[in-house]
Amino acid sequence: MTEIPLQQPTSEKDRLERLKEAVATVNKIIMGKEQQVMLAFSCLLARGHLLIEDLPGVGKTTLAHALATVIGVRYQRIQFTSDLLPADILGVSIYRRDLEKFEFHPGPIFAELVLADEINRATPKSQSALLEAMAEGQVTIEGVTHMLPSPFFVIATQNPLDLVGTFPLPDSQLDRFLLSISLGFPEPEVERELLTAQDRISMLLDTPAVISPHDVLQLSQDCQKIHVSEALLDYVQALLAETRSSRWFEVGLSPRAGIVLLHCSKSYAFLQGRDFAIPEDVKAIFPSLARHRMTVPHGMESSVEEQIAGLLNQVAIP
Repeated sequence: MTEIPLQQPTSEKDRLERLKEAVATVNKIIMGKEQQVMLAFSCLLARGHLLIEDLPGVGKTTLAHALATVIGVRYQRIQFTSDLLPADILGVSIYRRDLEKFEFHPGPIFAELVLADEINRATPKSQSALLEAMAEGQVTIEGVTHMLPSPFFVIATQNPLDLVGTFPLPDSQLDRFLLSISLGFPEPEVERELLTAQDRISMLLDTPAVISPHDVLQLSQDCQKIHVSEALLDYVQALLAETRSSRWFEVGLSPRAGIVLLHCSKSYAFLQGRDFAIPEDVKAIFPSLARHRMTVPHGMESSVEEQIAGLLNQVAIP
């Protein structure tokens, strides 16, 4: 990554312009996936974490690296395998004989952006090592609490569960991810350009930081100033209530899911350059928020995605 000195923005408008430049830069690297990139930035600004479930080789790792590059943060990639231990993620205390005390050596989790690559290839014990970090921004090791940097953003990639050697993430772990997205294969014309254009790794090395970690924190605060009308709150509540009907899913969305839905919708509206959220922002976020939290009732032939689409069509927009 090419580092450049970043002057602090003097206004919300200036920060938004830099944010749009960062989004455009990532779109040049991850071609043809504008909506997924927008969702990733929305998740980042909502102070959530992102799960990407897809086949190997479609750009999951490249997206994480590109985000870290444009926002100028420390980036750590943790390759999850069946023999990975919690200490390999969090760190370990080592006894220093010269000092006659234990000294903590932080693990790769102590970075602003952490890529948990192929998270479902690790055992549940290692997967659970991320729970406290993702929920509270801290880790506790041998009774001592260590604060993680801020901003702190986890992007986890996950292979489809029908692949050999995978361990399904428990519901408690899945709920820690604000959004879940899938990149999919590129369109033919985009794939042709990928085949003939500059290598993605070389592009990342030549890409400068556009915004700073401090900017990200300020932008997150800007997003929470987005106006939400009473009618929009009614719409969010109607969606939550409809998910709790047994005809759609086994278990409906929790109040916490409703809160993060609203926060992420504000971020999405902010990225669109508006100072107010509209139902279309909620509809854009909802599928990625619900798909990893919901399961269809036993015996139903429809997929989760189809059920979500039907629910969105069923609930009237105010």
